[in-house]
Amino acid sequence: MIPTRNTPIFAEAKSQQMDINTAEYIGSWQKNADMPHTELPEFAFIGRSNVGKSSLINMLTQRNGLAKTSSTPGKTQSINLFLLNKKIQFVDLPGYGYAKLSKDKREIFGKMIKHYLHERVNMYCLFVLIDLRIKPQQIDMDFINECGEHDIPMALIGTKADKLKPAELEANKAAIDAKLLEVWNELPPFFISSSESKLGRDEIWKFIKGTLPK
Repeated sequence: MIPTRNTPIFAEAKSQQMDINTAEYIGSWQKNADMPHTELPEFAFIGRSNVGKSSLINMLTQRNGLAKTSSTPGKTQSINLFLLNKKIQFVDLPGYGYAKLSKDKREIFGKMIKHYLHERVNMYCLFVLIDLRIKPQQIDMDFINECGEHDIPMALIGTKADKLKPAELEANKAAIDAKLLEVWNELPPFFISSSESKLGRDEIWKFIKGTLPK
């Protein structure tokens, strides 16, 4: 059984909001070692290809077009870094699980993600995005479980909730929880979101705010 991590990242978030005064794209890198070294708190976003990572970042920052979106899976092929309020950073990581990529490309992305997660010392939390419209995918469960095994600070975000009726949303969320509880003693934090309706924005920001240094 995988224990949950007992660190401040999972502490109850305070009810403060985050006003985004400035948001800027810093750059893209193929290797974690080439990224700028900084002590600024960093929050990374990852999930299967086309799960809505870039759209979620744009929704959270209230900046349409800050992170480049595409209807074509596999478009994010580097580590993209964004600076918010000159104080914290968001990272858009390449998606996983896109079968049409070559084996070599998938291996490159896998190494890129692994090195970032294990070596980026200022990463406060990894947000793993899950498409709520479909049943739990084994590739998502495997990735989440692997992060748990390596003690990666993590929270989950269910995306595209606006596409579901309330009963469908509840059933799909329950199915994900049940699948995770086959392995986890206690579930990581889980947020329901929609980039279209802005659902979940305040809750996610409260969580982020609660993890920042006092």
